[in-house]
Amino acid sequence: MNRFTWQIVLGISLFAASIALYIAQIAIFHDQRNTFFYLIQDLAFIPIQVLLVTLILNQLLNVREKLSMLNKLNMVIGTFFSEAGTPLLRSFSEFDAGRDRLRDELLVSGAWSDRDFAAAVARARSYDYQIRYTQGDLAALRTLLLGKRAFLLGLLENPNLLEHEAFTELLWAVFHLTEELSVREDVRRLSPTDGEHLAGDIRRAYAILIVEWLAYMKHLKHDYPYLFSFALRTNPFDPTAQVVVK
Repeated sequence: MNRFTWQIVLGISLFAASIALYIAQIAIFHDQRNTFFYLIQDLAFIPIQVLLVTLILNQLLNVREKLSMLNKLNMVIGTFFSEAGTPLLRSFSEFDAGRDRLRDELLVSGAWSDRDFAAAVARARSYDYQIRYTQGDLAALRTLLLGKRAFLLGLLENPNLLEHEAFTELLWAVFHLTEELSVREDVRRLSPTDGEHLAGDIRRAYAILIVEWLAYMKHLKHDYPYLFSFALRTNPFDPTAQVVVK
């Protein structure tokens, strides 16, 4: 209650000052009629002022604040893909029996429009991920994820990520897979049932990761062309991609 004391004192002080000024105006000009006329006129504008301040101006400030927060979130997302996301895409794709068909859909280029990105997202969401736990290197994936565990935990502690539900869901999916692999000392000797369980966890993380990667690539194309150029040259789905510019 103490933290509101200064607000209460300020409110009472301002109200008392307003009354004192009206009393002074009546005492000096001896014109009660006009004083009360303008008082009521000022009160009549209060609903309009409330409308302007609480609905319109407040909404504009919220939009501006949200845009600023989204820009900061995109920086965090960029860090994620540089540190873990892109390597995970390469690793996850090794487990996908139909990866060659999927790669053809994800060869992003500088000519892509917003419609192309939207179509790619739709195809990625409807794609049948044929994850085979025996096809990829689970031991290498385990090493990769355990090496990024502290980094992933740091991202999960970022309160701004609560504004980005899809990316938060991705982090939880990846972190869950990390925990599953961390408790298995020898992932080369799994029962078929346990292997299929891990395949399901990989499928979940992989599907969300691709959609978020496409959204990130679209963001780079619009706002950071030089970073988009680098992302194209490191596209994990493009077997011909080369970092060196020729």
